[in-house]
Amino acid sequence: MLRARVEIKLKKGVVDPEGKNIEKALHLLDFTEVSGVSVSRFIEIIMDEEDKEKAARRVDEMCRKLLANPVINDYTIQVEDMHE
Repeated sequence: MLRARVEIKLKKGVVDPEGKNIEKALHLLDFTEVSGVSVSRFIEIIMDEEDKEKAARRVDEMCRKLLANPVINDYTIQVEDMHE
C-alpha cells in the first residue's frame, strides 16, 4: 500500500481571492505583521499499489483529469510507503 500526497496551489500570477480575504481578516484581527497569504489544497490518496513510479504516474493522471485545473494550478506529488 502506498500513500500519495498531492499539494495543489495557484500558479504564480493567478489571483488568490481566498488568500486575500484571509489576509484582510487577519489585519482586522490586529495581525498586522501578515504581509501575504496563499491558500492551497492538500489531498491524500491511499493506493493499492506497490510500484512508486507507477503510482506517481497514476496520481499525475488523476491531477490532470480531475484534481487540478492545469490552466491555473500547479501541483506536487509525493508517494511513500504506508509502512515508512
